[in-house]
Amino acid sequence: MISICPPAYLRISLVLTALFIVVHPVAAQFEVTEATIADLQEGMDAGRTTSAELTAAYLARITAYDQAGPRLNAMIRINPSAIADAEALDAERASQGPRGSLHGIPIILKDNYDTFNMPTTAGTLALAGMLPPDDASQVRLLREAGVVILGKANMHELASGITTVASLGGQTLNPYNLGRNPGGSSGGTGAAIAASFGAIGWGSDTCGSIRIPSAHNNLVGLRPTKGLSSIDGIIPLSHTQDVGGPLARSVHDLAVALDATIGPDSADPATQILDGRTLPRFVDALSTGALDGARIGILASHFGDGGDEAAVASVVRTAIGQMIELGADTLTVEIPDYQTLITGSGLIGYEFKWDLLDYLAGVPGAPASSLAQIIELGLLHEALVPGMRRRNESESRDTEEYRTAMAKRAPLRDAVVTLMNERGLDALVYPTIRTVAGPIGEPQRGSNCQLSAHTGLPALSVPAGMSRGMPVGMELLGRPLEDDQLLALGYAFEQGTDHRRPPFSTPPLVGGVAQAPLTAELRATGARGSVAGRFDYNPLTGTLDYQVDVEDIPAIRVFAVVLAHQDDERQWYVAHRLTGPEVLTGQGTITLASPMRSRLEAGELYLELVSEGQPLQVARSPVVLSR
Repeated sequence: MISICPPAYLRISLVLTALFIVVHPVAAQFEVTEATIADLQEGMDAGRTTSAELTAAYLARITAYDQAGPRLNAMIRINPSAIADAEALDAERASQGPRGSLHGIPIILKDNYDTFNMPTTAGTLALAGMLPPDDASQVRLLREAGVVILGKANMHELASGITTVASLGGQTLNPYNLGRNPGGSSGGTGAAIAASFGAIGWGSDTCGSIRIPSAHNNLVGLRPTKGLSSIDGIIPLSHTQDVGGPLARSVHDLAVALDATIGPDSADPATQILDGRTLPRFVDALSTGALDGARIGILASHFGDGGDEAAVASVVRTAIGQMIELGADTLTVEIPDYQTLITGSGLIGYEFKWDLLDYLAGVPGAPASSLAQIIELGLLHEALVPGMRRRNESESRDTEEYRTAMAKRAPLRDAVVTLMNERGLDALVYPTIRTVAGPIGEPQRGSNCQLSAHTGLPALSVPAGMSRGMPVGMELLGRPLEDDQLLALGYAFEQGTDHRRPPFSTPPLVGGVAQAPLTAELRATGARGSVAGRFDYNPLTGTLDYQVDVEDIPAIRVFAVVLAHQDDERQWYVAHRLTGPEVLTGQGTITLASPMRSRLEAGELYLELVSEGQPLQVARSPVVLSR
């Protein structure tokens, strides 16, 4: 066998590509955290900020929180010309006025979107440094709209999973819980937009890769009707199932982004469905009253009923109750013969090898030419190797199994549309994913991605609430090319509920830098002894370092030193044990879950010494943090 392993110098150069990060100037005073596109445009129109200042502000947040602090690892590359691009757009605004709603707006692209001036790698070391000859079609439209491209977001390597781990980009963390994954494959985009690293971001969805990161990061994301926007220049996973589009913190921002990037494209045959049609205007479709009189079908088969799935289902059912309060009519429905129709209708395993081959053939000087060569190079993340080997076993573009899978999709789509027509439904509703984001390093369960991906029907994920401190997404599925109506429903729900919450780990910068750690030094004294404590709290990671020392009592009389709090009925409960029985000193680090972080920051956690006595004797003092 001929070896195709690159020489040592080449392997070194590939690795170094992943380390290219630029540190930029301190942010301006305009606060970009959670800012909408309308906020940014109003600030620029009023002369209170500029695109260059906004760009610097977002880059400062990336420096503080992606490269330092919680180290989300959401960004794989920073655009070295971002500031210069923004300055040019500022000059154009001053001389000619803005091009439109996206003029000067800093955005982020998933690293499978071709950019002529930055490498496009799909997160894999095998393609590190690969420079496409031109922009993806959606990127070209975005540049024409006047955006500033801040950089490329990390992604699950080659878009082949939903936890966002990659050989080039590493593991992206979820900003709502740093021990959990951000979803995928557009997880870098999801984490980045949740953390306000940019105004809006772009991802791709083959089976959930826009919607799952949206759910896990408290964002809105649309998998559009297949063919509504072009996939030309997006590194493929399955040309039949692939779509590309935005993830945003609000439905209005999503609508602005979609208005700029939909439309026919001769380079993407799927967009021929738009021939002769008037394109929807998403911003104009938004209405706070869209749910009033809407009929929503609750798709019971897509709700879980055990453990974590039951908790997520409960959140989504509560959200459905809120839709009812906003005027919607609901009924429980089932798709006839659903399991028979959906089974075996996926195409990724049949198309990926060949689609990637075609894509790489169009990139002059591509570091690899095929999936087989990428595997042979030995530069894939180990978690991907078994799956890639299976997908490389496909011996032909056209097999009987492939034709059978393809033939199942139209009947499935027809069954969904017929159900909606017969029952007069405006949308179907179910959890975007049946579980919250799973622990890093473990498989992610619960995806409901297939229904939209295997039918080509549009699906919108919107924030529905929280479960155990983690975001939960609710998915609305609609008829073909009624994407604008889905957004109207999502907008009415959003405006009537306001479930968007920013992550704790990336708060607003203070003077252009991240918040400093907080400390508390205190003593709790009781009838049977005292305990001195020092606490150092990092609000960006949720970690609490502690040192406690028991005094004035023999060790044999010490039962425990704990952190405690009161519930709503003023009953005391132990939150964390700091030392055990007969121990006079202790130190360590605790990672606080969401409720405990809130209690600590509000001064509602207490240091307690629990000692011998009937009833137990307690020395208690509040933990009050300061800088």
